[in-house]
Amino acid sequence: MPSPAFVAGDFKVFDVKGLKPRMDEIRARVRPKLDAFGGSLAPSISRSVAGDVFAHVAKHVRRTVSPPDDTWVAFGPDPRGYKKHCHFKVAVSRSYVRFLFEVGPEHADKKRWGAAWKKSAGNLGPVLRRVKGLAWFKNEHDDDPAAPLGDLTAEQLAELADELTRTRDGQLVFGRAVLAAEAEHWTEAQYRTAALETFRALAPLYRLH
Repeated sequence: MPSPAFVAGDFKVFDVKGLKPRMDEIRARVRPKLDAFGGSLAPSISRSVAGDVFAHVAKHVRRTVSPPDDTWVAFGPDPRGYKKHCHFKVAVSRSYVRFLFEVGPEHADKKRWGAAWKKSAGNLGPVLRRVKGLAWFKNEHDDDPAAPLGDLTAEQLAELADELTRTRDGQLVFGRAVLAAEAEHWTEAQYRTAALETFRALAPLYRLH
């Protein structure tokens, strides 16, 4: 199995023009590493959340014209899919590697999760704001975060729950983004440490219901 560590050439696949050529490069260079991440990280994530976690590598099967600007492996509680559940994600794009927690647009009960988050944000917010590098992203595909969690009050963090139901595509995404220029020099151990530190910090959100 290949090392999950991304190198400079892996990020450059997102410069390739056209859906098929780019997908060919993603399948050849990036997907095997995401598969390796899935196998490597799932057992540790399962221990962090005290439940079974299954890895799902993005296939991009719905795309017919535009090539993807990022790709990922997601970790969730259902072996059949992750989108209807809270999940973690390791995502790679041209400029970043992102380690994320998401309540995505297709979550089965965003209203209930949002209510649980509002009740818990007063306790969890101060803890999350002290974790170096954690940020809020407006969209799961955004490279750049909207705000560091350290810049948001506990009240502002609680209000982010409204993002889930404000529109049909509402979502809530927390995590950490690392520049490709830095990440391309990381070892497999550094990737693993960054992922697990981020996911462990955000594990209480995964367990909310």
